[in-house]
Amino acid sequence: MKKTLLSLVFAVLFTGIATAQEAKKVSLNQTTGAFEQTTLHLKPGDYIFEVSNEDVDHEVGFVLVPKGATSQKEHIKAAYLKETIKEGETSTSSVVTLKKGEYEYFCPLNPTPHYTLIVD
Repeated sequence: MKKTLLSLVFAVLFTGIATAQEAKKVSLNQTTGAFEQTTLHLKPGDYIFEVSNEDVDHEVGFVLVPKGATSQKEHIKAAYLKETIKEGETSTSSVVTLKKGEYEYFCPLNPTPHYTLIVD
């Protein structure tokens, strides 16, 4: 029983590591009140969002939601950056699995418009 449980734990851990290694990186730059990348087209799969603060004089973040979702409870939590980022800094999200559909990304701290991310 202990051996089976230990094997299961290792399988789960190594599956998570493999997913992070296989995830594609999406780099985004924030300027004052805007993202430089205004529309994204991606294929279904696993992604890590890397966001840079380009000359915004305060901390910024990143929020990803299904299109039309407005409440905080609908935020895709895995897409949150590991930390808010100060001017000149960069941070990444956890692995986010995107399925076919439309999403919106924005920064409420900057604040930016809501931009379109299409997965097809």
